[in-house]
Amino acid sequence: MPLDHYITLGRSGLRVSPFCLGTMTFGEDLGWGSSVEESQRIIDRFIELGGNFLDTANFYTKSHSEKIIGDHVGGHSARRDRLVIATKFSGNLYPGDPNGGGSGRKSIIAQCENSLRRLQTDYIDLYWLHNWDVHTPIEETMAALEDLVRAGKVRYLGVSDTPAWKIVEANVTARFRGWSAFIGLQIEYSLLERSVEQELVPMALEFGLGITPWSPLKSGVLSGKYTRQNAGQVKADRGPFAESHLTEKTYAIVDELNIIAKAHGSTAARVALAWVQSQPGVTSTIIGARRLAQLEDNVKALDVKLSAEEVGRLDALTKPIFGFPQSMQPFFPSIHNGGTSVNGISAPLSSFGVGKGDKVY
Repeated sequence: MPLDHYITLGRSGLRVSPFCLGTMTFGEDLGWGSSVEESQRIIDRFIELGGNFLDTANFYTKSHSEKIIGDHVGGHSARRDRLVIATKFSGNLYPGDPNGGGSGRKSIIAQCENSLRRLQTDYIDLYWLHNWDVHTPIEETMAALEDLVRAGKVRYLGVSDTPAWKIVEANVTARFRGWSAFIGLQIEYSLLERSVEQELVPMALEFGLGITPWSPLKSGVLSGKYTRQNAGQVKADRGPFAESHLTEKTYAIVDELNIIAKAHGSTAARVALAWVQSQPGVTSTIIGARRLAQLEDNVKALDVKLSAEEVGRLDALTKPIFGFPQSMQPFFPSIHNGGTSVNGISAPLSSFGVGKGDKVY
């Protein structure tokens, strides 16, 4: 599947490439990341390969990421209009100003105007709520976002890093009031982060939100760079973010990724990306690249087609253990189905059930 095999995002008509170019590393303002020139080369190559989906945020590299995109494509209408440019609000760039971030009406409108200015565009294709603001009623956030949509400054809405129940509240509120609802869900998702399968993924499948995973390689831990053989010898690029995950479990996963990669003539990173992209509900996986070579390598993951047996081996190593109430779900068929098979699922009668000759009161 090349980058120009587009997919509609969630329950919408917005066409996006199967990989989204994450730009959190654009700019060297934090002491790491890509230079302006390298960032531009990465954008150009991504577009050349058929990619049309760019993801940034108002406070990535202290707002420099948005400016790099704006300087390179925002000021060129023919290029800009062919792209789906997504950015996020919530991050506060202004120390001492409590309304500089969050999801209140005042801050959302100001953040949007500043993002439009930096991106050098009249509209944002997909505007993400970056993370849940517990201090702002969700109806205030959704009403402000609807105003931006009606003003033509925003085309679609998405939500990131927010509990499933709050997302459902937001979308149900929006639909009852005739407002725009979230069509996309951005969540951390990888072989090392599958807890999202307890609530967030089923919610997205039920309500039609297209999933765009971030950190599919867990900050590079699943890139194949860190192995059992070189444990402790290779310095992690992101320090504590990566080092805390260099455990026996991780090395077992990397070993399996390398075995599968060898069978495909590929790499561990591409196999890990292919696994994420194949998960139910996933529309477009966010891939970051600090160097052009990383982009070239990661995009080839779209050519990796994992067999059911290979997926099963990776699942066996990483399957999450869910808490209540999902932990009880295996028992429900015996309570619900009366000893019959429903949608291919059957189970023996519960001991609480009524047996032959028992009296029903």
